[in-house]
Amino acid sequence: MKKCKAAIKGCHPDGWPAGRPMKIKDADKIIISLSKPEKMPGYAYGLPAWECKTGAKLALVPGSVCAGCYAMKGNYARFPEIKKSQYKRLAAIRHPLWVRAMAAKINSVAVSKHKFFRWHDAGDVQDLRHLAKIFEVCRRTPEIQHWMPTREAWTKRWIERAPSNLVIRFSGTMIDQPAVKSWPNTSTVTTTPGSRTCSAPDNGGQCGSCRACWNPEIKNIAYGKH
Repeated sequence: MKKCKAAIKGCHPDGWPAGRPMKIKDADKIIISLSKPEKMPGYAYGLPAWECKTGAKLALVPGSVCAGCYAMKGNYARFPEIKKSQYKRLAAIRHPLWVRAMAAKINSVAVSKHKFFRWHDAGDVQDLRHLAKIFEVCRRTPEIQHWMPTREAWTKRWIERAPSNLVIRFSGTMIDQPAVKSWPNTSTVTTTPGSRTCSAPDNGGQCGSCRACWNPEIKNIAYGKH
């Protein structure tokens, strides 16, 4: 635990030889792959939703935002290779070179040109060690704006230590529940006509030019229930 707290504060040691850049092909062997959500302006890193610490429990609660989770059905469940890759990514987080590999991949021309990155288009942060590593990846990719939605309330304790290029949005628990005011950035799911602020449904399901989720000045994003 002490090492995790130290990593939150500064560099996460990885043991890679000093002065030796990591090749993308080597990074890919460690991180497995990134995901590329069709609706978003850049890449993401997806984990199995079945392993969400809070979300997997909420998925069993009627009326919760996780009930009928999109990442537990459709192509995620239909194609075994997708789920298999997600579990490989989950295991990869424990690799001692994961931070360096993720930073190398995100800083690559193909990924960095998009300027925006989402953590967990499926799944969620697992523990403090995982959060510390995400913080360090963000520090090592300063030209990229990162967004991490989460239902893990414990992360609030560390939010002030998050890099400035990372927006952590606490996702509301229940549909039509008001935004939690104690968090600087949040998201909610609404069924009330006219209360949705996410513009994707008006743009063919695409983010288009909108980058509100990544903008720390936008306090709450209200998604329409779908």
